[in-house]
Amino acid sequence: MTVDEISPGVLSAYAGTVVDSNWGERGIFYNPGRALPKGIYLMTCKGSNGPHDKASDLDRDGVFRLNIGISKRSCQRRFGALPFRPSAGGIVDTGHDFARLDEVTPHPVYGWMGWICVLNPSRATLDDLRPLIDESYQLALEKFGKRMTGR
Repeated sequence: MTVDEISPGVLSAYAGTVVDSNWGERGIFYNPGRALPKGIYLMTCKGSNGPHDKASDLDRDGVFRLNIGISKRSCQRRFGALPFRPSAGGIVDTGHDFARLDEVTPHPVYGWMGWICVLNPSRATLDDLRPLIDESYQLALEKFGKRMTGR
């Protein structure tokens, strides 16, 4: 699958989501009516290495990484204990090969926060991730509500 195949499906499946680009990523945010400057992250797609994010080797031709923010609890159920936050410019220490295609792993930089990722997901992998995308959407709804009410 490509980013251009994934984004429209997510936008149509999850009400109130919008696309915005930041830091070389295409982000999908929950932001109904664009009430917030950016909104609340649901997922991002990154297609190139950054100065502190080279573990996935995204500069390979046609390679992109789909990143999904899920709860720490769900991340722990899938991968075990959360890794420690890496030092600036470092990656999480999980033993995963962050450059493998179509394999769900903790995010190489934000795995400690409960983010997961997959390089060039197949349709089957994306379908398997649907419950976690649903969870990411629910988390975004909650965060948006808190931000809008100031709680």
